[in-house]
Amino acid sequence: MLSFFAELVTRSDEDRRGFETHPVVVAAVADGMAVERYRALLLELYHVVWNFNPVCAAAASRMGDPAHEALQPIRHFLYEHMHEETGHETWVLNDLEAIGVAAEAARAHAPSAHTLALNGYNYWAADRRHPCSVLGMLYALEVIASVYGGPFASAIRESLLLDGDRGVSFIDSHATMDAQHMADLRKIVNRLDGEPALQAVVESVRVNFHHFTRIIEAI
Repeated sequence: MLSFFAELVTRSDEDRRGFETHPVVVAAVADGMAVERYRALLLELYHVVWNFNPVCAAAASRMGDPAHEALQPIRHFLYEHMHEETGHETWVLNDLEAIGVAAEAARAHAPSAHTLALNGYNYWAADRRHPCSVLGMLYALEVIASVYGGPFASAIRESLLLDGDRGVSFIDSHATMDAQHMADLRKIVNRLDGEPALQAVVESVRVNFHHFTRIIEAI
């Protein structure tokens, strides 16, 4: 019998491949982006990152319900993860300033329909679907960061002639940081029990890969 994490990988692998083989993603990882497109990506990414901890908090709040008492270890895992992710939207703002976008303009930017759909689904799923849906969001975003973040940051640095981590600090740092997060996530996912929880996580992974691909595709 496969572990829960192995089941998750197996059931969502087609969606991961759909992301990594998309022509826009392949081109960005290989050749970087023009500065206008990179600015557009970071502006959308700011809204994803800003909403990350609130989504986790929404899910954690549901795990206190009597029906989800067995999820207390996952709730505590989310508390620790939120602490580690606190303030990371500031890193995105710093990268935007490095490529010519003031923080005030970034905060005022209206997110695209794809970003709204991503965030909207994650809030809804945490509150109405199953609180463990949040683990699907974590899995999808950490796969993107840990597997593709490093090559993408290198391609952006080279194509835009950036110095060091200036302009790519968020993406570059998460490429290594989220490798450890993925190991921690594997342990907590394997503590899940029951098909409804697994189905909720798998659905969340698939939806997050879909919407994140649409975000990159549209910029």
